[in-house]
Amino acid sequence: MRRALSDPNLLGEVLAGESWSAWRTMLVAMNGERLTEQERAVFAALTGRECETGVPVEEFWAIVGRRGGKTRAMSALAAYIAGLCEHDLAPGERGIIPILAASKQQASVAFQYIAAIFARPPFHQLKVAETADSLSLSNGVDLAVRPASFRTIRGISAVAVIADELAYWHSEDSVNPDAEILNAVRPALATTDGPLIVISSPHARKGELWDTYRRHFRTDGDPAILVAQAASQVLNPCLSQKVVDRAYERDPARAAAEYGAQFRSDLETLVPSEIVDACIARGVRERPRALGTRYVAFVDPSGGSADSFTLAIAHREGEVAVLDAVRERKPPFSPEDVVKEFAVLLKSYGVTKVEGDRYAGEWPRERFGVHGISYRVNERTKSEIYRDLLPLLNSQRIDLLDVPRLEAQLCGLERRTARGGRDSIDHAPSGHDDVANAVAGSLVNVTAPRGVSMVDYLGDPDESELARRWSRQYPILAGMR
Repeated sequence: MRRALSDPNLLGEVLAGESWSAWRTMLVAMNGERLTEQERAVFAALTGRECETGVPVEEFWAIVGRRGGKTRAMSALAAYIAGLCEHDLAPGERGIIPILAASKQQASVAFQYIAAIFARPPFHQLKVAETADSLSLSNGVDLAVRPASFRTIRGISAVAVIADELAYWHSEDSVNPDAEILNAVRPALATTDGPLIVISSPHARKGELWDTYRRHFRTDGDPAILVAQAASQVLNPCLSQKVVDRAYERDPARAAAEYGAQFRSDLETLVPSEIVDACIARGVRERPRALGTRYVAFVDPSGGSADSFTLAIAHREGEVAVLDAVRERKPPFSPEDVVKEFAVLLKSYGVTKVEGDRYAGEWPRERFGVHGISYRVNERTKSEIYRDLLPLLNSQRIDLLDVPRLEAQLCGLERRTARGGRDSIDHAPSGHDDVANAVAGSLVNVTAPRGVSMVDYLGDPDESELARRWSRQYPILAGMR
C-alpha cells in the first residue's frame, strides 16, 4: 500500500499532498505495514492505540466528519484491493467488492471515484466491462453498487465490503438493519480474508457504529478491528473554517457530529426494542370487529408523492389499548382513492369519526366528509403524542399487531433535547414514522376516559368530574384547553 500510494502511476495522484497524509497513514497501517515514528503519532491520535499491529486488519471502521475525505480514501483502498492484490478464488469464481449505502444513489458516489481510478493507466488494462453501477476486471474481481439489504448480499464471495454511512442505514422492515446486514456480509469474507470497511459520520449513541466504537476504540480493543475517529478538518485541513463555524452557530449538537465526528449526546432512542417486542401479539396481523365495542381511529394523511398515507384503528379493554387494524399506502397513490378505501374500513368497524393533524388545511375534512366520515384535527403535536405513548409502552398497557414496519418505526424514534431543554420526538434522518404516528394517535386517544373523546373535552367548557379526571391524567390537555 505504501508503494502504491507513493507511485504516481498507481495511486500516488489519488491521495496526493500533505492534506492526505493522515489518510495515507491509516491505509498503510490497516494493511499491516509498518509506520514511521511520525506516522505512529498520527495513528495513536486517530485510533487510541499506541502502535499498529503489523498485520492486515479484518475490519476497519472510520468514524469521520462530513467532508473529511472518507469516500475518496476508501475508493483508493477499494482500487488497491481490486486491482493490485492477489485473491485466492476457485476456478470460475468471481470475487466482488460490494459498495453498500442507504441508497444506490449514495453508493454511486464512491463507485464514481473508483471508476475514475480504473479509467486511468495502468488500471484501465484490467477493465473488461463497465456499467453505470458495476465494474468487471480481468483478474476475476467485480466492483458493484448494492443496496444495503441483508437479503441481496447473501451468496457472494467478497474480497472486501465497503459500508458507506452506516449510522444512517434504516429499514422499514427491520429494527436493526445495520446489524442484520453486517451479519450477512461477514460470511462472504470468510474464505477470502478480505476486510470489512465501514465509513460513516456518527449519529446517535446506538447501533453497530456506536457499539463498535465503544468496544474497540481503546488500547485493549480487538487487534483485528481497527477503529479511527477524526473531525473533518483533521483529515481534510483544506475544509473552510468558516463553513464549520457557521454550522456550530446554527446547531452546536448537530455540528459536533457532522464536523466534529462526535456521537450525539442530545439524542437517545425513545423506546428500546425489547419494550416494543413485549407489547406485540406475534402472528396477529389484524383483529376483526367485535360488536358492542367502541373503536377509535387516527390517520396520517399524505399527498401521494412523498410520505405514506396511514390509518390505525384501536379499542380499549380495561386499562389496555388494543390495536385492531393498520393500513399504509405508499406513494405514489391517489389521495382521493385512499380516502375512499379508508372510509370503507372505518365503517366496517362502526367508526364515523377520525382524527388527524392539520395536513393540507380543509382537504381531509372535505374528502372524508364526502364518504360520511367526520375528520377532526388533533391539537397535539407529534412529539406530544409519542410522549403520551411512552408510559403505555413501558407499562405494557398496549397490545400491538405483528406489523414489521410498525415495530421498526417505533424502535427508530429518537428523542432530541434542544438547547432550551425542550424535548422533541421524531424519526431518525432519512427514516419514516407514518405508520407509528397513526398507531400512536389511535392508542393514546383510546386511553381517554370512557364516554368522552379528546376533541369533545377540548371544546367543552363544562368542568365536570370527568373533565377534571382527564386534566389530572393528561395535564398538557388542560393547558391547551
